[in-house]
Amino acid sequence: MSVVAVGLNHRTVPLDLLERMTVPASRLPKALADLTSREHINEAVVLSTCNRIEVYVFAEKFHGAYQDIRNFFAEVSHVAPEEFSDHLTSLYDGDAARHLFSVASGLDSAVLGEHEILGQVRKSWETASTEGAVGPVLNTLFRHSLEVGKRVRTETAISRNITSVSQAAVAMATERLGGLGGRQVLIVGAGEMGEGLARALHGGGVAGIRVANRTWDRAVEVAGRLGGEPVRLDDLPHHLAEVDVLLTSTNASAAILEHGDLASVVGERHGRELLVVDIAVPRDVDPTAGEIEGVTLLDMDDLREFADVGIRERQREVTAVHAILDVELDRYVDESTARSVAPLVASLRARGDLVRSGELQRLVARLGDLDDRQRDAVEALAAGIVGKLLH
Repeated sequence: MSVVAVGLNHRTVPLDLLERMTVPASRLPKALADLTSREHINEAVVLSTCNRIEVYVFAEKFHGAYQDIRNFFAEVSHVAPEEFSDHLTSLYDGDAARHLFSVASGLDSAVLGEHEILGQVRKSWETASTEGAVGPVLNTLFRHSLEVGKRVRTETAISRNITSVSQAAVAMATERLGGLGGRQVLIVGAGEMGEGLARALHGGGVAGIRVANRTWDRAVEVAGRLGGEPVRLDDLPHHLAEVDVLLTSTNASAAILEHGDLASVVGERHGRELLVVDIAVPRDVDPTAGEIEGVTLLDMDDLREFADVGIRERQREVTAVHAILDVELDRYVDESTARSVAPLVASLRARGDLVRSGELQRLVARLGDLDDRQRDAVEALAAGIVGKLLH
């Protein structure tokens, strides 16, 4: 029995393939049921973010589980295995645990030390728990990973300065435009990432923040909390003609803005440049929109390049984080080993007690001349010998 982790992330696969492989939150319950119904898988968690799609399972056999997960990826994404198999990362037991600890600590993120991933790990685990897809093994692993992520951020400076994709996106837009002071910004998507974008902009000197979302009440809530203006998705063309920056981060499974949508509003902008920062995976904006004159389109690939510059400032913290991971991995392995052998230890002790009592019963006639105190002493001696041998 092994913990197995198989997946794709921003380090191993191109963005255009990664976005085809992601599993939207709405499809997670079905995906988890699919995984746990497969022959070699007993427990499963799916971690699908803008940087990765990874499956963690507790499985009968590593190779059987790997094939089950590989087939799952192909079926859920409708992508042929030969297109992604060479990009898959597969780990098991201690290596799988260390990888998850690294992910939760922000070491494996596009923005080193980002804090959003810790919430994403928690949410993935909670969803799997709600769907009955996890048991004692993955519950222990994911609970420990959250402890590690919190410890790393408390004891090191890995999360200093820019620590989220949202903050990095705003910083990238700021650098590209030489500042956002006096700019009009439109945010499409009011989920966790969209709210993070709005929060990163709030108080930064922008002239106005407009928030659009599929659910109107959510757009009103986020806009009201951060001093913005809620707008309707149906009115996007009107707002695209007026704003200076468009930030998108929805959970849509396909592009919500095509080439033609942006091309049609360029003429209404009277020569003003439009900066589009699309941090959704799958992407919200058709990549060909970047070819339109007057439109600059940046996506997660651009954000990773931008974030690499900031990594150098926090790189010295990586050594301290790895030291914590070493300690926590040893603790996890020790605790997991103790839990795994506990039933065997209990069985051995029960067997030892049975043999001890059986031997005493067999010799009861030969112990007939002993008084109660002496009989108790013999029984204590026998119990002590068995106990020391078993210990």
